[in-house]
Amino acid sequence: MNQIVQFSHNYPFLVVLVSLTIGYLFMPVVIKIAKSYNFVVSPNKRTSHNGNVPNIGGLNIFISFLITVFLFSYEIIASLQFVLMGLFVILIIGFIDDLINIKASTKLLGELVSGFFLIVIADIRLSNLHGFLGIYEIPILLSYALSFFVFIVVVNAMNLIDGIDGLASGLGILYSLFFAIYFQFTNHLYLSIAAYTMVGSLIVFFIYNVFGSKSKIFMGDSGSLLLGYLFNVFVFSFCEMNANGDVPETYKMNAAPAVAFTILIVLLFDTLRVMGTRIKKGYSPFKADKNHLHHLLLLFGLKHRQVSFILMSVSVFFIALALIGRNFPNEVLVALVFVLCVILTKILWILVGKKKAESLDK
Repeated sequence: MNQIVQFSHNYPFLVVLVSLTIGYLFMPVVIKIAKSYNFVVSPNKRTSHNGNVPNIGGLNIFISFLITVFLFSYEIIASLQFVLMGLFVILIIGFIDDLINIKASTKLLGELVSGFFLIVIADIRLSNLHGFLGIYEIPILLSYALSFFVFIVVVNAMNLIDGIDGLASGLGILYSLFFAIYFQFTNHLYLSIAAYTMVGSLIVFFIYNVFGSKSKIFMGDSGSLLLGYLFNVFVFSFCEMNANGDVPETYKMNAAPAVAFTILIVLLFDTLRVMGTRIKKGYSPFKADKNHLHHLLLLFGLKHRQVSFILMSVSVFFIALALIGRNFPNEVLVALVFVLCVILTKILWILVGKKKAESLDK
């Protein structure tokens, strides 16, 4: 067993194959259970699928992730117990929400409990702003407040973006791959293994979700909340290792918070824009609507997978921009990214307006 673990430390990217295989083997079982116990989504006014589709894909992601991490990181499982407890809590909250659609306040409470295990008990949090607005190390209470805020934003952003086939999982693959490679190069091998594991787990889901017909499955809140939780783990760890100088100088990123913001920008900007629009109109920020970027792109007659690949391509562009601007002042990179997002969204709205005008003329 030690030889296997050592091999995985030398070639952490190979765990992708392990999690992919485990996920592939368990997926038919998960689908069968979902259909047997009616864990499905029926067509309604907010969906575009045909027939009843299982919505517990997050369970398969969790199973393949947990088994693979245990196989290759069993030496540190004891130190990860609270991180895993938080992960389990948020999985259960998402699973219950998939079944009975719980209140937003109850869901938020569950997310906070999950975040408590990660931020307070496991002590994985943001403690440094890397010079943003001239601020470096921050007091512990402010650290907790900021970490919980970021945690809730990222978790719910991932939840809200999961509106069309392949989008949440596609973005998840890109984000996980970035952090997996970075953690590998900076010799944080257990984090690298966790991120590579998520890549394999998500590839299996992506294939079933996007290309499945009779075997189609949705991620559900159990999956999207789980992803949001893990991305918080990666982002917090990424920022802290750069703040503490715990990376080789070659790979140090002085603007680590801005880099993380840029990498997740498609996720974050869309969520903040939509929530801001809802609040402006006097609605609850958690009220479902069809104002997301993917909904706007669907108005052009594009298919789900086309929209997903477009937004994934945009994410690749911003990941490249993050790498280019990794040593910019945090404020400069954040401002540049924000302005680009506003311009791109404005262009999209103009194109949507023209499309609607053409439809009316017909």
